[in-house]
Amino acid sequence: MAEPQGPEIKIPDPVEMSRNMARIAEQSQRLVADFLQRQNGESSAPQSLMNIGAAFMEMTARLMADPAKLMQAQMSLWQDYMALWQRTTQRLLGQEAAPVVAPAKEDKRFKDSAWDENTLFDYIKQSYLLTARWLQSTVKEVEGMDDKTAKKVDFYTRQFVDAMAPSNFVLTNPEVLRATMESGGENLVKGLENLLGDLERGKGQLAISMTDYKKFEVGRNIAATPGQVIFQNDLMQLIQYNPTTEQQNKRPLLIVPPWINKFYILDLRPANSLVKWLCDQGHTVFIVSWVNPDEKLSAKTWEDYMTEGPLAALDAMEQATGEREVNLVGYCIGGTLTASTLAYMAAKGDDRVKSVLYLVTLTDFTEPGELSVFIDEEQLAALEEKMNSQGYLNGQSMATTFNMLRANDLIWSFVVNNYLLGKDPFPFDLLYWNSDATRMPAAMHSFYLRNMYQRNLLVQPGALTLKGESIDLRNIKVPTFMLSTREDHITPWKSTYAASQLYGGPVKFVLAASGHIAGVVNPPAANKYSHFLNTKLPKDPDQWLAGARQVEGSWWPEYAKWIQKYAGPKVPARVPGDGKLTPVEPAPGSYVKLRASD
Repeated sequence: MAEPQGPEIKIPDPVEMSRNMARIAEQSQRLVADFLQRQNGESSAPQSLMNIGAAFMEMTARLMADPAKLMQAQMSLWQDYMALWQRTTQRLLGQEAAPVVAPAKEDKRFKDSAWDENTLFDYIKQSYLLTARWLQSTVKEVEGMDDKTAKKVDFYTRQFVDAMAPSNFVLTNPEVLRATMESGGENLVKGLENLLGDLERGKGQLAISMTDYKKFEVGRNIAATPGQVIFQNDLMQLIQYNPTTEQQNKRPLLIVPPWINKFYILDLRPANSLVKWLCDQGHTVFIVSWVNPDEKLSAKTWEDYMTEGPLAALDAMEQATGEREVNLVGYCIGGTLTASTLAYMAAKGDDRVKSVLYLVTLTDFTEPGELSVFIDEEQLAALEEKMNSQGYLNGQSMATTFNMLRANDLIWSFVVNNYLLGKDPFPFDLLYWNSDATRMPAAMHSFYLRNMYQRNLLVQPGALTLKGESIDLRNIKVPTFMLSTREDHITPWKSTYAASQLYGGPVKFVLAASGHIAGVVNPPAANKYSHFLNTKLPKDPDQWLAGARQVEGSWWPEYAKWIQKYAGPKVPARVPGDGKLTPVEPAPGSYVKLRASD
């Protein structure tokens, strides 16, 4: 009987290998020279990193101050390891042995069958999981630290634990070892080429490729819903989309998207475009396309974003359609600006907005989630110094911050795929959008971080003044639909829920399954996820959820039903350019095509 065959081992071609290494050496030399020139004069020990070190020093001091508790934790880890050694020995002797610890169901790092079937790799996997669990639980249980320091230590401990996973290293990842033997090391050579390519693309910083960027083009196969830019100023272009129905609702709909990343998250492809879907429901849809700002716009403030954003858009929409009254949608930071704008309009007696939809929007920043670990005085001061020297916050810095919130999915999985396995990333529209970073003007971003995240002034009546008007969110009387998502790492749903107790008008709160993006961009045809409904609004979000009923599928139809009360009667469909405004250029316009790397 023939012996089972293992993976075929390929002997590397020395000539081809030499040629590849010469090319890599030449590219590396150029990159290092460029990097050193760019780094000349920059501090090698940023204040923000020193601040993180101080947090860990405090944690260590408090941990060492309770030796009995530390000894108990070490004994617990020792007992877990004893159980692992015992069960590994059983497996080596051919016996069945239940695992001591198993990865979470959603953990994709250990999906290769060898992690379970091979005793050695199963041992490596369980050793890592035991140590990671012990380290994180020990850190969490340290007493005496203030809440902010505890969150910072917990967050960066998780970053360390994720980085040290055996799946991230050649010799402890069975899939990588197998690929290396089968290809004669070509995967590692190709991975090094990918690494150098990403360094070159990031101009000395590691800009990990998340997708095949050549497969997408804004305006061709993403952000391709037909329409016209009918107005523009320094900060934004206003797009009016072509009608897809013979009649439309009388009141047009304005979407104010985030300017952290770009508007086309709501218009990726026809199949998952909220923009197209709203057009198909009979709405005259307008959307703000924010500019990707450079140093010339460094002095633009939060007030400027309000004035040149939604307020300018409302004026332009009236000229384009003849309609004074509109419905409004705000997404994430665009929703925070929308709430600020509505509070300002309330102070001015401006009643043009007849309803508002907030998508995963924070207004009360009491518990802003994991992003708070980046918002303390030392880190803010360092960030402001950097922004003031450039005039803006670099888009890559923003992208890295958000990717760290889901490091295994958005960093380490690509390290393994691109650099260790030497594969090209899969074409994925969402990840193309995620990589299309935007800059932040220095003045605006400093205002936002200090007054919202650090001081939580937006929620305090009269604490903020915009265009000479003291604003109070309680004076917003327009009917409100709030959509939050249950697994949101950026705007935690229990924190967004707080605003349901604040606004002065009727509020409908809906909680969708999934996260900050997938929970929002969830077309009905996909038949994915679910959402929760509860007509009551108790103060406690957990109480709200306990009394909610779960509905399968997308939340979009729920909004479509709700908005009909405020949409007005049907009128003949409006075509961009029929009103008083002459189209500037076809959608998606030129502002969205400005890249942070340009």
